[in-house]
Amino acid sequence: MALNVPGVVAVVLFYLLVLGTGLWAARKARRTERKSAGERTEVVLLGDRNISLLVGVFTMTATWVGGGFILGIAEAVYHPRLGLVWALMPLQYAVSFVIGGLFFAKPMRERKYVTMMDPIQLKYGRLLSTALVLPCLLTDVLWVSCTLLGLGATMTVILDLPFGYSVWISAAVAIVYTLLGGLYSVAYTDVIQLILIFISLWLCVPFLLTNTTSVSIAQTAFNRTFQEPWVGALELGDVWKWLDDFLMLALGSLSFQSFHQRTLSSSSSRTAQLTCYAAALLISILGIPPALVGAVAASTDWNLTGYGSPPPHVRGEHALVLPLTLQYLTPSYISIIGIGAVAAAVMSSTDSGLLSATSMFSKNIYKNILRTEASDWEVQLVIRVTVVAVGLISTSITLFYDSTLVLWLLGADVSYTLVFPHLVTVLFFPVTNGYGAAAGYAAGLTLRVLLGENAVGLPVTLRLPGCTLVDGVLVQKAPVRTVTMLCTSLAILLFSWLAQCAFDRGALPERWDVFKVRQGGAAAAATERREGAGSEAVELQPLPLAD
Repeated sequence: MALNVPGVVAVVLFYLLVLGTGLWAARKARRTERKSAGERTEVVLLGDRNISLLVGVFTMTATWVGGGFILGIAEAVYHPRLGLVWALMPLQYAVSFVIGGLFFAKPMRERKYVTMMDPIQLKYGRLLSTALVLPCLLTDVLWVSCTLLGLGATMTVILDLPFGYSVWISAAVAIVYTLLGGLYSVAYTDVIQLILIFISLWLCVPFLLTNTTSVSIAQTAFNRTFQEPWVGALELGDVWKWLDDFLMLALGSLSFQSFHQRTLSSSSSRTAQLTCYAAALLISILGIPPALVGAVAASTDWNLTGYGSPPPHVRGEHALVLPLTLQYLTPSYISIIGIGAVAAAVMSSTDSGLLSATSMFSKNIYKNILRTEASDWEVQLVIRVTVVAVGLISTSITLFYDSTLVLWLLGADVSYTLVFPHLVTVLFFPVTNGYGAAAGYAAGLTLRVLLGENAVGLPVTLRLPGCTLVDGVLVQKAPVRTVTMLCTSLAILLFSWLAQCAFDRGALPERWDVFKVRQGGAAAAATERREGAGSEAVELQPLPLAD
């Protein structure tokens, strides 16, 4: 197949549009920096906490509708062993946004945190918070890799453009405008990208549903034709795993810095909450087109297409089902439009992942731990270097994995089992302290490793009830991620309470209190009193950091 020149031209024009928008937003960011009375770093990372409701909804939705979202849904619906019943990412993320709006957006925004790690760092201190920042950084790196992988696969199929060129050029564009404008560039380019995603995806749907090589998706929803029904089936033995996956994405997303970056940058706490609710509705709508792509692919006689036989799932190309479907079941100009949707989705998530990882490293590691005396100018320099470093690392990972779904789930797994329990306990359980955090981290990490993960070749060592041998490999049927999350949470609360009791009652001498449980608890209470008595303009005073 020859290079698709019109498609390449269309993609280049799209990139120029995005880059131009990013440059315009960068100028806005610089003007805001000159007017802002606060630190320039906050302008870069949070848009000076002045993001409107409309822009907030666009950037929140676009961040989650990435390459992994679009290609992952299509892959899951098409896959003979999965189906629609396993492709509930739009619903899971909608639930996540609603929960975030109800319980997280207001307290986080009112306390004026810069990153989601701030409350953890204020409570636990430098050492433990560093251990928790690391899995957050891993999550963002995997997220960026996942989105870039989706774009590379799509462009390779439809444009016949080498995978490496597609990925590296896209990453370079995202890095450039993120470097120049920070959150302003990310948010305003998200507006353009989400509009393109919405129009492009829905424009492809009529051509897919009316193509002559496919039978009606209503006919194949529950009946076997060319493969298993695309609705899928939920066997009794898989109920716990299905529930585990649902909770992992619905709750685990609340411990993504990208989510909190959007609520913390909102112009008010009320705007932050409304942003979550509106994004929940919008992301549900945007999940429909990729699900239809998977359904059409499962309803297609691939022998009648230019792709030929055997079908994609037999060749092991189910991860490429969206670009393959667009390429062989729609006119060329429609497939190019589909490329635009994927490219826009990838860019919107890539820049968010870059800025998310950069925020936590520059604020919670460099500024608060490595160089506490660093100037604002120095921190901004670190931000720029980190954006480039995260971009390079994430892009390199795409050379080693071929499934967007695997990377997507792996990142969510780390966030759900390790970070989410610590964030919840810090925000809502005053008894939490450094001893409980250390015990919870150790217990959660150890348990998750012992329970195994076949997707990354981690063998099962600890078998939970229902664990079975499938094709010579042990497979857990129990909800291992949720079990790990609950055990981590219980360990945090139990050991926090035990440590508090031991020091308060004199069972352990106060000189052994390395995490300053009694001192930290008093400081936290004083901080809460100050916040309750003051207005939103009162800054949160940091707790003593334990070394």
